[in-house]
Amino acid sequence: MITAIIQARTSSSRLPGKVLLKLNGQTVLEQVVRRVKKSKLIKDVIIATTTDKSDNKIVKLCKNKKIKFFRGDMNNVLDRYYQTAKKFNLKHICRVTSDCPLIDPDVIDLVAKKYLKTRAQYASSSRPKPTYPDGLDTEIFSFKALTRAWQEAQLLSEKEHVTPYIWKNPKKFKSVMVKNKKDLSALRWTLDEKIDFVLIKEIYRKLGKNNKIFLMADILNLLKKRPELSTMNTSIKRNAGYFKSLKEDKRISK
Repeated sequence: MITAIIQARTSSSRLPGKVLLKLNGQTVLEQVVRRVKKSKLIKDVIIATTTDKSDNKIVKLCKNKKIKFFRGDMNNVLDRYYQTAKKFNLKHICRVTSDCPLIDPDVIDLVAKKYLKTRAQYASSSRPKPTYPDGLDTEIFSFKALTRAWQEAQLLSEKEHVTPYIWKNPKKFKSVMVKNKKDLSALRWTLDEKIDFVLIKEIYRKLGKNNKIFLMADILNLLKKRPELSTMNTSIKRNAGYFKSLKEDKRISK
């Protein structure tokens, strides 16, 4: 059984409170949860938020919507994932971030199928080289792999971003990747900046009526009709947060 852990906090430096912004009457976080739950191979969803009081709003939302949650370390997200998985006794974990309100349940299932079929320890739609639009990133890994990363990771970047220790060590972890037929990695469908929200809000306005779960193909069809949408936010660097962590990297104790 694969369980999705969605990391979420309100203290984003570039767009504070972004997970609580509204898309078609629901918060970004709710929309992410809805879309992940449409996956046929994800059996449950848990929000991994922080113990900081700024995230009390996320906890309140989870309680009101009856979504499972766990509160952990603000910056050590690897530890937050480990403690969440340990508390809920998880064996297989799907990692999704709360800034991906266009996450595609079909892509999640493609990654899940390959993970299960190959009996891998780690499967991804974005590592080592992404071919899907930024914002459809899906990672699935075993609790054993997560535990080893938690025990052995020493770099700040490995703790802040959960999986780098795993995908940087292919000799230690059996890893597989799902590639899209066409390289669409230049497209940016994630939420970090105000311009991202403008784009995503327009996509929801066009495709998300009556709470419809639209997929990657639907968005691509919309972009064919509205090509100007494709270039609205492409100047923003993919994985900017991770590259920032690398610049500030240092070894830290567990």
